[in-house]
Amino acid sequence: MHHTWMRYFTPGPTHRKLGLVCLGVGLQHGTLPAVGPRTLDHHVAVVISAGSGWYRCPDGARTPVTAPALIWLVPGIPHHYGPDPATGWDESFVDFTGPATAAYTELGYIEPERPVVPLADTVSVRAAVGRITRAARLGNSLLEVETGAAVHELLVALRRARADVGADGDPVLSALARDAFQPLSVAEHASRHGMTPAELRTAVRRGAGCSPKDYLLGIRLGRAKELLAATELPVAAVARRVGYDDPAYFSRLFTRRVGMAPVRFRDQQGRAVPGGRSRQIPYAEPPPAIAAPPTRAP
Repeated sequence: MHHTWMRYFTPGPTHRKLGLVCLGVGLQHGTLPAVGPRTLDHHVAVVISAGSGWYRCPDGARTPVTAPALIWLVPGIPHHYGPDPATGWDESFVDFTGPATAAYTELGYIEPERPVVPLADTVSVRAAVGRITRAARLGNSLLEVETGAAVHELLVALRRARADVGADGDPVLSALARDAFQPLSVAEHASRHGMTPAELRTAVRRGAGCSPKDYLLGIRLGRAKELLAATELPVAAVARRVGYDDPAYFSRLFTRRVGMAPVRFRDQQGRAVPGGRSRQIPYAEPPPAIAAPPTRAP
């Protein structure tokens, strides 16, 4: 016995320019029939919230699937999977496609080489799927945009829900972010973590989809922009605060990566306040909470 609910969509050419489009969504539970063997021309995220089953790889190897878990179905790769006949499972699936899938794969959010991914939980994932199911109501003029946006959210939720990512995120990335403004080389960062530079590069590439140098640079430049926009600190002082003793090198690096010089960025983004720019240094962490507007009495 099983229960199935599903909707399928056909986005037009203009909606596909958004980068990701949702092709379908479904919720199923019970002793579902096996799927495949088959090959698709698009991606599917199959989320198992309860129960257990199996996944068979193209080489014939059979991998057990135990909830909570994710099954990645990617274009052109044959697959075959199903729940244990005795217990069944609770499944939700989202079909999607678009040019942005290439970038998400390169960044490690979609993992073709790891079709079965253990998850820590599925709460945030099911919330993203829920947004797609609510948008799937008949007559919704925003269907393609709402569901496409929710697919982006789903991929982020799946990345955070991976069992190999702790509640506080990747410890290596967290430590790098903490030490990002210190004048340390990549080799010195690696040594602090008991790693070789190659091991650190592999860890950061897996967690952030970029090299340690680019990861640190992104954090430094982001902070430099905050200081340029919100304070009257000289460019040399901003450079020192984000880890560069040579202000000329910092200015060249900023210009190359941002597309304009630090002084030009300040002219464009500086936030004017009465009496001139603030002398208060903005906090990097934690971000402020945005209070909900007060409700009016009826």
